[in-house]
Parts: sequence; C-alpha cells; structure tokens
Amino acid sequence: MKKNFLILIFIFYSSLSEAHMDHYKKYNLIEMDVLRNGEIIGFNNYIFKRKGNETIITNNIKFSVKILGTTIFKLEGFGEEKYFKDQLVSYSSKTSQNDKKKFVKISLDKANNTFNVKGSSYNGNAKISNVIGNWWNHKILLTDSQISPISGSIKKQVVTFIGKEKIEINGKIYEVDHFTIKSKDMTQPKDKRLDFNVWYDQNRSLIVKVSYSRMGNWEYRLKNIE
Repeated sequence: MKKNFLILIFIFYSSLSEAHMDHYKKYNLIEMDVLRNGEIIGFNNYIFKRKGNETIITNNIKFSVKILGTTIFKLEGFGEEKYFKDQLVSYSSKTSQNDKKKFVKISLDKANNTFNVKGSSYNGNAKISNVIGNWWNHKILLTDSQISPISGSIKKQVVTFIGKEKIEINGKIYEVDHFTIKSKDMTQPKDKRLDFNVWYDQNRSLIVKVSYSRMGNWEYRLKNIE
C-alpha cells in the first residue's frame, strides 16, 4: 500500500513539472467564482494571450462582503504575469483592499538567477523557484515558497497530498487530487499564514477549487474555461 502510494505521488509530481506552459495552451480564459459562506460575492478571472514563446496571463479579481447592507470588506485588483517559454520573466499588480493601495513589481535577474521584488510588503530578492500565488497555476503545488500576488511578501509553505476524491461543482463531477497548503511556520497570526485546501484536476491541468477559513468560509470555485 505504501509503495503504491509513493508511486502515485511520483507520477503526479512528474506530470506537473513537465512542459508547464504547454498544459495551458488550450486555455484562453479561466473564470472562478469567489464565495463566502456559500454565497457568490465576486470573481477571479484569468485571461491568456500568446505570441511566439511569450505567454501573458492577466488576472482580474473583485469581491465585497456586506453585512446588513454595509460593506465590511472589499478587494479589487489587476495583475499581469509574463512568461518566456516556461520561465516567469515579470509580474506586476495593483490592488485596492478596503481602499488601501497595495502593489507588486517583479523582474527576472538573469545574471544572478533570482527575482527582484518591489512590493507594498517586501523589497528584495527572491529565489527563482518561487511561484506567484495565483490559482490558475498548478505549480503552486510544487514549490516550497510563494510570492503574494497582492503585496509581494514571500511565504514559505508545506504542501501535503491528502488523497484522490470526487467533488461536484455546479452540477459537474470532477475527479481530483486533494492537497493542503500551509505556512511552514503555523505560529504566525492567522491573517498572515497560509492554510488552504486545494483540489486539482490532472486531466484538465486545473485547480478547480480552493477553500479556507478567515472571517467566514471562503471558496474559489471554477466557473468556466474557454
């Protein structure tokens, strides 16, 4: 049983790591609903554009939480990732969170094989193995640290495979691999640490659902692909 489990994990990680951007060449749009306590409150959409070996992914996100007609939390942002073949070469984003402005600018330093990060929470270098923490990208399940797409902070993480499952989303059944992503240091304040459940569909090379608890129960749920 243990041997078969290890073989399954090896096959899964091999399939993730090979020809990364090729996994997304059939997609022009990935749309996700954002839910809180079972209610749709916004969206997180990714648009793919290609020119030769260059791929550009733009990210639009917007949601708001209201209680008794009063908005208690809102977020709206735009980001852009640029890849040459499989290599991230730049990222930028601007986000308004409860009217507080946040930003990130990342560029690839080829000479030193690192990322240069300028953000509202962090300025400095980052390992090239870091992944931008956006939910279109299944490579987030392979790295030991991610860069916040909102503020540029670097978060060390531990990814754990839970098992294979079947889940229903909008009346459709998906056969998925269930993972958790948690901060390496879980003693951090709850609003600063990673604590996600992630469901990944190998057949589509897509993360189809993400859930976490913070001021309610949240989900990012696949709505549409084109």
